[in-house]
Amino acid sequence: MVDLIKELIMKRINILRSIKFLLSAFLLSFLLSQCSSTKKATNLTSDEVKDMVNSSQFVFVADRVTPLRGTSRFLSSYYDVVIKKDSLTCYLPFFGRAFQAPMDPTKGGIQFTSTNFSYNITTKKNNEWVVTIKPNDYQDVQQLYFNIFDNGTASLNVVNTHRDPITFSGHIKKLKE
Repeated sequence: MVDLIKELIMKRINILRSIKFLLSAFLLSFLLSQCSSTKKATNLTSDEVKDMVNSSQFVFVADRVTPLRGTSRFLSSYYDVVIKKDSLTCYLPFFGRAFQAPMDPTKGGIQFTSTNFSYNITTKKNNEWVVTIKPNDYQDVQQLYFNIFDNGTASLNVVNTHRDPITFSGHIKKLKE
């Protein structure tokens, strides 16, 4: 009788383990499919990316942030940098050490609009571009460094005046007219 009870318990444990494994595998595959930033950028050709970079008109969409201190994390909200010929609009979060607190507590992230900035392009091997933007009318951000690849993926390094540097990963997309 005791052996029969042990056998029934073992069968139930094995069934529960199988269900747990299947649920874990399903959840993991769902999360991986939702977190892929490259699938959003693959609809761009190399020529389209080159034209956007050379015309200085594109949108950088941040998917992941890596602060100087701390761990990398995926972003759950929409953050972007909009580059036009005559303006630069930045809406990004900030995680890290700030050496000077903002006067307005609602300005906690990297949020600004600039109409006076320099835009320099350096072409590297294998269809990679480095875009350096220096806002002249916004004092808190010294430079924005974009590394843009021919498939549309990109990274952004932000050098701040009173904060630690921070890096964003994501993709670029066409600017809507």
